[in-house]
Amino acid sequence: RWIFTTGTSDSVNVLFELDNRGKRSLAIDVSRDEGRQLLVELIEDADVFLTNMRPQWLEKCRIDYDTLAAEFPRLVYASITGYGNNGEQRDRQSYDIGGFWARSGLAYAHTVEGQAPPTLRGACGDHTTGITLTAGVAAALFERERTGRGQHVTTSLLRSGMYVLGQDITMSLRLGGSLPMGGAREDAGNPMMNSYCDRDGKWFWLLGLQPDRMWPSAVRAVDRPEWLDDERFSSLPARRQHAPELVRLLDEIFATKTREEWAEIFTREDVWWEPVMSPHEVVADPQVEAAGAFIQAPAGDGVATMLNSPIDFSDSSVEHALPCPQLGAHTDEVLLERGYDWERIVELKVAGIVL
Repeated sequence: RWIFTTGTSDSVNVLFELDNRGKRSLAIDVSRDEGRQLLVELIEDADVFLTNMRPQWLEKCRIDYDTLAAEFPRLVYASITGYGNNGEQRDRQSYDIGGFWARSGLAYAHTVEGQAPPTLRGACGDHTTGITLTAGVAAALFERERTGRGQHVTTSLLRSGMYVLGQDITMSLRLGGSLPMGGAREDAGNPMMNSYCDRDGKWFWLLGLQPDRMWPSAVRAVDRPEWLDDERFSSLPARRQHAPELVRLLDEIFATKTREEWAEIFTREDVWWEPVMSPHEVVADPQVEAAGAFIQAPAGDGVATMLNSPIDFSDSSVEHALPCPQLGAHTDEVLLERGYDWERIVELKVAGIVL
């Protein structure tokens, strides 16, 4: 909890805060019978039960899907695993850099041949898999409106990583081949869909996904009209064949101006592009602010600017009423709501059933 803290007296882990604000925290030892019974009481009027524990542990504690569904048939049981609920490795431990990044093929696909695989930024796979499960839960709740029954909704770090890499996986399945490993930018198959650097060392990306349609605009932007009739560059196959030479020439040209100067030229000539921005540049981007990326959320005794979820609603209001809790911060509150008196709560704490 105290890694990446704010440095203040409350020592808030800002990364933990991102994923846990707005929640209440009740800490129960469900491996013990009294703790399990307490959890079951809480589930009685719940719509969704969410877990990222491994199947063998859930079964040991008798809070697996089959057990809870028998008692609560309307419950939507949502679970995330590393590698799925079936197979010999269903209980294999994992983090997102394992199941989502390394095992799924994503790391391999982003590796430049001859170099070490790149590292995944923290929680990228966690967030992607979490959003995936959220969609499944919403669908299951809608289905319950029709049938009156809940069901087990599950995904895994492995499966979500494979779906992110869907183009490569589909190539392997359908065509028996695969796309090449991540290549050096100097060998880009489409130099119009590549990164380039300006005079000050700032990078940007050309977005010429339709290269023949967008090539004339790029030629005007770099003031090389003769390239339109140059046999080396006049078609996509030709540009692919002569990619190292074209990338070298574009590198030389783009290094003569700043990114801001190129932005004006690209806008004038209708060249599709985007800057490669640092996190500091992102949070200062006016478009990011206009897109609703930030919220004022509770933090300690005040409020702070935080990253918003990536989903907006036109009519439904979203309140950010609770700061990120400490472990077990709401145990007393929740148990009192459930009708427990202080004497019983103290007994549970002394016995180590709750925190």
